Amino acid sequence: MAANAPLRIESVVDQVYAAVRARILSGELPGGSRLLQTSLADELGVSRTPLREALRRLSTEGLVVLEANRGATVAGRDLDDMWQAWRARLTFEPAAARLAAEVREPESLERMETAIARQRQVAEDVAASFAVNREFHVALVASAANPHLSQFADMLWLTRIGAPIFFGQAAEHPDDAQQWADDHEGILAAVRAGKGAAAERLTREHIAASPPEDDA
Repeated sequence: MAANAPLRIESVVDQVYAAVRARILSGELPGGSRLLQTSLADELGVSRTPLREALRRLSTEGLVVLEANRGATVAGRDLDDMWQAWRARLTFEPAAARLAAEVREPESLERMETAIARQRQVAEDVAASFAVNREFHVALVASAANPHLSQFADMLWLTRIGAPIFFGQAAEHPDDAQQWADDHEGILAAVRAGKGAAAERLTREHIAASPPEDDA
């Protein structure tokens, strides 16, 4: 691309998304903060169009709440909701892992393996680590080849298990990301070997070891 060529809108959205996301994760924009789009766009040196698209992306991660006639707000961290989401995972992900060991959908197994390798590489980058951790768990459910389970997993991970939860856990326990990668390897090995009971048990133990923080 020529030096004086304008940025493609997708590139601007990516940059705005990353900038606002970093401010939320760092606490510079705390939960409950109203995001005044005109002011924020001016700060970032962009128009409101890429900002609106970036905020929509952040809302799918549970970081921003978009409401008609109210605009955008940084999502709060509702402890009760986090506990409910965690309990839901503890119920359905182990069962999905058992089913995955029976089905072993090849593409999803490859996604799981890639996510594990990537998690070891980005363990110090909390935002990236969250993304690949989520990718592993969504791929684990997808490997059961049940569209209803996958739809539920996508909904739960995108709207209930937000990056701030993971950010808080990683800040409190910085070595956990590597342990999670080890756990994921064990789960993947059990699934690939067709060991449904082991896959279910390992998934349950993995999730049970990391409940939401009490002070979240």
